[in-house]
Amino acid sequence: MSLPSRALILTAAAALTLAACDRREREAPAPEAPAEGAAVTPADGAAPMTYESENRFAQVELALPDAVRAQPDLHARLYAEAVRELRTFSEGAQADRTEYEGDMDLPPYSKHIDYVAAGETGKLISLQRNSSEYTGGAHPNPAYGAVIWDKALKQFVQPAQLFRRGADLSALDQALCDALNTARRGRNPDAQPIGLNPTQGGWSCPRAGTTPFVLAPSTTPGKAGGLIFLIGPYQVGPYAEGGYEVAIPQSVFRSLLAPAYADEFAGQPPRTGDVTDLG
Repeated sequence: MSLPSRALILTAAAALTLAACDRREREAPAPEAPAEGAAVTPADGAAPMTYESENRFAQVELALPDAVRAQPDLHARLYAEAVRELRTFSEGAQADRTEYEGDMDLPPYSKHIDYVAAGETGKLISLQRNSSEYTGGAHPNPAYGAVIWDKALKQFVQPAQLFRRGADLSALDQALCDALNTARRGRNPDAQPIGLNPTQGGWSCPRAGTTPFVLAPSTTPGKAGGLIFLIGPYQVGPYAEGGYEVAIPQSVFRSLLAPAYADEFAGQPPRTGDVTDLG
């Protein structure tokens, strides 16, 4: 049999296998219908708080925080984008696991996305995105992400938009690097310091402008006391070292803030430096 014919047979067999397998897809019940005459928001109509799907090839899951209920446009967009991402992952898992005529008794692939409420101000709300992906190997691969949303404009705020156009972030880069080295020594007193340029081992401090961050709570109600930078495993050391969440007070970068968002920052974070929840 020719290779093309063989590939077509395998593809057809994979499709039949998927159709025959025990598949479960569960979504949280949609919110109750609004009272007669009330507007139906995107969140009411199509965006539950959770999503789960499982088959023999992959298990995927999404969880959103209650904080997004008050922002229906954000809620709907996060839900739609995450579900699309998870379904694409599941489809890719099926292709991977059937390419060689079987899954070799490996456990299903998995991907979990969990959004967690972070700091919020009168104008802005921020969410931390924690994801974990397993496609074989010794352990799942975790990753951090972040969302900042302008509640009045109903749009995402890109990290660079918080700062003045052309602002020099070098002072913030160095403050983040110093705080990160302190955090690393707190976990391992023998940790070798790293700088903004790669060391002999290849590690370096992340730059503030390319590292995801969320708003830090503040001692001043309704304001952000700073930024919490999210640094994943493998970025600054071996996997066993873990990830870091490093809070930098707004006093370090206040002069760099864009006028549109400068008033959203005041006070200090309740904690600075390493604020990682290690469980």
